[in-house]
Amino acid sequence: MKSKKLIIFGIVVILITLAIILCFFLKNANKNLNIGDNLNNKTLQEIEEYILNISSYEAEVEITVEGNKNTTKYLLSQEYVSPNIEKQVIKEPSNIQGLETIYDGNKLTIQNSKLNLTTIYENYSYLTDNFLWLHSFIEDYRNAKSSGKKTKLYEENNQVIMEVELSDGTPYVANKKLVIDRLTGNIQKLVVQDKNQKNLVYILYKEIKMNSLKKEGVLAFCLHNDGITQY
Repeated sequence: MKSKKLIIFGIVVILITLAIILCFFLKNANKNLNIGDNLNNKTLQEIEEYILNISSYEAEVEITVEGNKNTTKYLLSQEYVSPNIEKQVIKEPSNIQGLETIYDGNKLTIQNSKLNLTTIYENYSYLTDNFLWLHSFIEDYRNAKSSGKKTKLYEENNQVIMEVELSDGTPYVANKKLVIDRLTGNIQKLVVQDKNQKNLVYILYKEIKMNSLKKEGVLAFCLHNDGITQY
């Protein structure tokens, strides 16, 4: 009798465990379904508003720079927290691998892990390469829209495309185009073009996670006295 009770107890435990596991998977399946439905039901204006209000992001990007004679590719990791906290690490090419650029809103730090050298620029009015950063596009787009200058927002082949013309920019850069996957909401690429619509910079977002970073996370690095040059 005791053995029979143990068997029944074991069966009950197994059934309860299976029920918990089943509930977990059903809950996540419904959650994923709701997320998909929400994305599919978003209007272009809602997607545009979401992009324009990104407060932070971390991304793995593949960047292709088209020169007059050569094409150069880079693999970078980028981290950004609004309004001006930035960190960029070069992963490829190998000759500059590990080079880090960190800006904390006042101080620019450039670190070379291979050479164990760090250079600090105090009170630095840091202007990053605007072609390489998502938030630079967002700022250009927002400013152009608020001042009545030309922006475009449209859908094509399940992609949402945001464009801004840079009439007041450099004579070489005329247009920036951000492409977002309509089904997943993920940012796919950022393209910078000249006035002839030739690609100057092509940024492919291999991975991107938005609105999850804190300032402390980006600036969490240690500096040692050895090898530091300060300006």
